Amino acid sequence: MTDDKTLQELVEQAEKVGNKRYHKLTQQDFENYRKFDYWRYINGDSECGTTTESQQWVRENSEYHCPVCGQRYRDRSGRSIDHKLPRAQYPWLSMDFRNLWVICHHCNQEKGERHWYEYERYMLAQHPNRYPDIVFARPRQLLKTLR
Repeated sequence: MTDDKTLQELVEQAEKVGNKRYHKLTQQDFENYRKFDYWRYINGDSECGTTTESQQWVRENSEYHCPVCGQRYRDRSGRSIDHKLPRAQYPWLSMDFRNLWVICHHCNQEKGERHWYEYERYMLAQHPNRYPDIVFARPRQLLKTLR
């Protein structure tokens, strides 16, 4: 199991890289950011998967249970498309499908805008029984690209 000091170092490194890259956003980054909104939402509707393409993606990339809490989506206010690395911090990854996963609305709200390593630390402290599943879902390839 990863100790808290290691997680803190990872959080600090991710913030440093994220902040550094954030100031170098390109026009394409902003277009991808807007493209995600169009892909996911119709007419500003915030329900998960309101376009045909995003509905299909959700079906293909989820089961009946949330990978975080293990409960059925229908018992947890449905599914939501979440960015593992928050698009507020990493807008250039907004349309990178390696950065997306389907979790229940409750778990999405609980995760909020935390960076992935902050989320891991939170889960280790608040829900240690769920921590191995969170480590399993870690966006390893994306995190490597941030170095």
